[in-house]
Formats: sequence, structure tokens, C-alpha cells
Amino acid sequence: MSNLKTLVEFQGAAGNRLAADRHEPKGSGHGNPVLLLHGGGQTRHAWGGAARRIADAGHTAFTVDQRGHGDSAWLDDKAYAVSDYAADAVALCRAITAQTGKPPVLVGASLGGLSGLLAAGQGDPDLLAGLVLVDVTPHMDPDGISRIQGFMAERMRDGFATLEEAAAAIAAYLPHRPQPRSLAGLAKNLRIGSDGRHRWHWDPAFIDGPRTINAGGEAVQDHLVAAAKGLKIPVLLVRGQQSELVTEEAVVAFRKMVPHAGYVDVSGAGHMVAGDRNDAFNDAVMAFLDQLEGRVESFISR
Repeated sequence: MSNLKTLVEFQGAAGNRLAADRHEPKGSGHGNPVLLLHGGGQTRHAWGGAARRIADAGHTAFTVDQRGHGDSAWLDDKAYAVSDYAADAVALCRAITAQTGKPPVLVGASLGGLSGLLAAGQGDPDLLAGLVLVDVTPHMDPDGISRIQGFMAERMRDGFATLEEAAAAIAAYLPHRPQPRSLAGLAKNLRIGSDGRHRWHWDPAFIDGPRTINAGGEAVQDHLVAAAKGLKIPVLLVRGQQSELVTEEAVVAFRKMVPHAGYVDVSGAGHMVAGDRNDAFNDAVMAFLDQLEGRVESFISR
């Protein structure tokens, strides 16, 4: 089976342009649409394999470049706090519901998961049909965050002379991941400047601007905890077993906050679960979607 992909645009909470791909099943679809939100420093193309499989299974899938990333607009006021991304997530969910007639299931990796969790916690019971958190909980390891953001910031201004140089830097940072045979996927996460150098495809103000992803501190964590405790919709937590950010203790704390949540621990995967073990990740998401449609009686945590 094949699906149809079209480039579409949405408006974020500030009227900001958000670029997206809409993946539609070939033939009649079923179930809720699925909104996939990438992690910080990524683009919508990180979801290519997952979106194709979701659409092939009969769901309409939307992959979106979050604000300041990929082909979406950079914000003039440099508003890149988690709350800003959550506001965009609310706007996206409402727009998708208006287009399709059904609220979406939100699949969010890292930043995308934080955005989805805060959006779900804003009190609208009809906003989401389900939530999949990919290697993210309200409690994350601060050393892991520092390492990831340090890698992102190290070359964000100077960039790389070639794609091969960028690939070598990623390989050194993620030695457990097999190197891809093609650099075409990596090229989608880089932009070429007027000087010919390759730089990450996101606004550097995301890391070092006046309102960064780190804005809010403990208050943001408190809001995330409150949002988690208030979840009534179906929830799945997918963790990379070698995660730099989500410890086993954080998982235990989350499952106490959300006792009805399903849980999958993906072996051989770090924080970038979908990139490290795409098939295992897709299996987990598809099982969750099947549960929502009643195709299976319950989702088995493992």
C-alpha cells in the first residue's frame, strides 16, 4: 500500500507559519489523525518512516516543523520557550480537528512531547484523542540535557564545511548508531548559508536567545507534573533503554502520576528512539493506535 504526501501550512499561536507534510492513506482511511512533533534541533523529516507506516495503516498523519525549525518561520521576538511550543501544539490540534473532523493523537519526541503534554494539560478534553511521549517525562536528567544542548550549540554558528564533516560529528556523538549509507536524510536537517557552509536547520536563538527552550526553569517542571497528573486520555510512554535523559526512576515517577499509561522500553535505543530503532518504535505506536480503535483489547507494557 502507498500513501499520498502533500506540503501544507498551519498557523501557530502567534500567527507564525508552520510548514508540514500531510500523509494520507491511499483509499479510505479510519481512526484518528496523528500529529507528529519532532524534538529540539530536528525537523519534520525525522518522522518520515513513522508517518509512512501510520498512513499505510489507514490514518492521516501530519509531520510539522516546529517554530524556528526546518521550513517553518523563525520568530522575530525569538519566543522559543516550552510554553510557546505548547501554544503552537494547541493551535495545530484545533486546526487538524477542523480539517478532519476528529481530534488527533499527538506523538511527541522530547520537545514535541513536552509541547503535547502541556497542551493536553490546558483543560480542553476534546483537544487530543491520545498522547505518545517519546523519551520525555516531567523529570529529565539535567546532565543529559546539558550534553545534548552542548552538542547542538557547539557548531551552530560556525557550521560545517561539508555534509561529511557534519556526519562525522554526529557519529562521534552517537557512536552506538550505525552510520547511514546515504547523507540525504542528514541534508534535510542542515541549511546552506551564503558562505557555502552547512548549519543546523533551526534558529540559533532557540539555544542562546532572550527566550530559550530553558526559560521557566522549575515552574515549567511544575506545570508538566500537574499536566501529567491530570491526564485522562490514553497515554503511551516510549523510552530508549539507553536514554541520556529519561532514567528508570523518572519512568517510575511518571507511571505513578499516570497509572493508566502504557509503557515500552526500546532496547538498543538512546534518546533518539525513532532514529535508533525505527521499526521497534513504529511497532509500539501502531499497537497504541490499534488499541484506541479497539483492534486489540489492551496495550501490553513491556
